Formats: sequence, structure tokens, C-alpha cells
Amino acid sequence: MLFNAERKIGADLTVIKMEGWRRADFFDGTALTWINPSPNMRSLTEALLYPGIGLLETTNLSVGRGTDTPFELIGAPWMDGQKLAEALNRAGLAGVRFVPVRFTPKSSKFANEEIGGVNIVITDRGSFRPVATGLEIAYQLNQHYSGTWKVDDYLRLFVNRAALTALKEAKTPPEIMATWQSGLVEFVGVRRKYLLY
Repeated sequence: MLFNAERKIGADLTVIKMEGWRRADFFDGTALTWINPSPNMRSLTEALLYPGIGLLETTNLSVGRGTDTPFELIGAPWMDGQKLAEALNRAGLAGVRFVPVRFTPKSSKFANEEIGGVNIVITDRGSFRPVATGLEIAYQLNQHYSGTWKVDDYLRLFVNRAALTALKEAKTPPEIMATWQSGLVEFVGVRRKYLLY
């Protein structure tokens, strides 16, 4: 509805509002059968992680594609999972913790190669923030693997040149997120008119 109205598409559009749904609800509270929205999004956990972890996949990093738990893992041959997990856990992100692992993707990046990395474990869905988590991972990768991690490739899905510049300048995650706050406030105002729940 937002795109149809704001972009003046003019499609004959009818959206049927679901009964009994609230914005704070999670899918697993519905008792409905999970149907993968994508071949690599096989669980609610992966769907919750995707907005932050998916942004990293255009870089030289595995996001777990080719494993049983895509988007729950990140890794690379040059990564020390123990070191990265410690740095990420020290950051104190709400609702998530990081466990060092080694894994071997069967396809996609680093197929059939054992690599170091971290398993991303959501501990509290209510406080977990996927984009902030993905950005913290990008920040730590840039801090610990500058010159090895291809930070410029992050722009392809991140699509925010000011934020990428701030990341490359070693700004902190809150400073990086500040680069998009005015645009976010504007979007939230526009979006408000179209929220169904």
C-alpha cells in the first residue's frame, strides 16, 4: 500500500487484514506450519537473523549458505572464531550471543572447505535487533580483519554510502547508525499511514 500510494503506481490493490494478529506476535505463536519463504530461510530464527546477517553476504564471508543453518553462522578461512566471538560478546548486544565454531559449507562460498566462524544465538527475541547485530559484526570484522575482509563489498546490500564511509573510518556502531537516523525518522512518519497492525 505504501509503494502503491507514495510512488503513485496506481494499482488496483486490495489488502485483506488478518484477524487476531498483533505487531508484537511471532509466527511460532500462530500454530501454523512454517513454509520456507526462501530455500535458505528454514526457520523463524533464520528469518529473525536475516535482516542483519543477509547484508553481509555480498562480502568475502560465508553466512552459512550450504549448511543446515544458513544465517545462523558466519565464517571465512581467515577468521578466528574465538577472537571474533569474544569481541562480539564484549559489545554487549541485547538478546544475542556468539559462539566460536568451525564449519564446512557444502555449497556457496568456501564450499567443502572447513572455516572458522561464529554461531549467532538469539537469547531474547524481544530485545534482539538484527540490523544492529549485523552492523556490530561488520564493525568487528573491519576492526580485526581490515584489508582481508572486503568492506567495500558491504555496500551492495547495505546501500548507504555515508554509513559505509563511517564504518571505514572506524566510527562506532552508534555513530554509524546516526548517519541514517534522519531518513529513518522520515520513513517512520510515512509508514505510519499504512500500518495495518
